[in-house]
Amino acid sequence: MTTIGLVRHGITDWNIQGIAQGSSDVPLNETGRQQAESLANRLAAEESWDLIISSDLSRAKETAEIIGRTLYLPVSHFDTRLRERSGGKIEGTTERERLEKWGPDWRNLDLAMEDLGEATERGLACLEDILENFHGQRVLLVSHGALIGLMLQKLMPEKFKETSMDNTSITILKNADSRWDCSLFNCTVHLAKSESY
Repeated sequence: MTTIGLVRHGITDWNIQGIAQGSSDVPLNETGRQQAESLANRLAAEESWDLIISSDLSRAKETAEIIGRTLYLPVSHFDTRLRERSGGKIEGTTERERLEKWGPDWRNLDLAMEDLGEATERGLACLEDILENFHGQRVLLVSHGALIGLMLQKLMPEKFKETSMDNTSITILKNADSRWDCSLFNCTVHLAKSESY
């Protein structure tokens, strides 16, 4: 059985401000770094992991590196297929700015956003490579909220009609005999613990 831990990166200033990030390279803020530390401490106290693979965008990369330092596990590699879905022209804008610029039907306009199916397929191609190359191992993937959600909806459409991923949440997928199972979804108990100190 292969186990994959899907981790959304820590929070950024753009997350807080409601600005679409997409493939823009936005760094973690200090809270995001603290969130990553909290998740790293949780992971170190639970079951061990064999390797970490991350999106190459800095908010995911730094989250992965913080986790890796605590787990004494270097990031194996940075995979562009784990990048967030590109937002095209909406990147760097808030919902209010999009409404002002393109009107209430902006989602139906051609604003050069990456096709949902194409984003999903590149993420799933990464998962397939992991099943092939790291069969039977426990792999942490540090990625982005929309892409993780798209992959879950494609892998288990009955279970995941909608997804919303919190910063530094972990979702655990297990693959045995070519069947996927999700034993944990969008879990952030480590953040509640860190806030209570």
